[in-house]
Amino acid sequence: MKCPFCHEAENRVIDSRLSKDSNMIRRRRECERCNRRFTTYERVEEMMPLVVKKDGRRESYDRLKIINGLKRACEKRPVSIDTIEMIADRIERIIQERGEKEIASSVIGEALMRELHDTDPVAYVRFASVYRSFKDISEFMVELEELLKERKGIPLAKAAGPRQRRE
Repeated sequence: MKCPFCHEAENRVIDSRLSKDSNMIRRRRECERCNRRFTTYERVEEMMPLVVKKDGRRESYDRLKIINGLKRACEKRPVSIDTIEMIADRIERIIQERGEKEIASSVIGEALMRELHDTDPVAYVRFASVYRSFKDISEFMVELEELLKERKGIPLAKAAGPRQRRE
């Protein structure tokens, strides 16, 4: 592992421990040349299936695309990076449990929609607007009406979130 500061390959591991979810090992390292410390994460490389896009192209699965899409949807929302990482982990588990060599991008997109629906309704609508390519406001309204129907038993002020009315 090269030092990110001086690019020296020689370093020593000072501390190793499992992450909270036991999916990776966090290693604290010290460079032998510049003596600066840095952290690395080690995880099992799992064989992920190829993703089949809508136009038929096939590409390697890319966790970063999932993370970046979630970050965009959750921007300025009370959704932590830890929650985003956990959603990505659950999506990967779903993909792996299928045990297929290829998976349609639509399967991944729908799984992400379900996760966001349960996590944050605003992030869900943002993601849905891009994923489903909403063309006008009426398509937004249909999605919002569905969300409101699901929350029918909840007073509208709570359904809308923490914002309070001014009188």
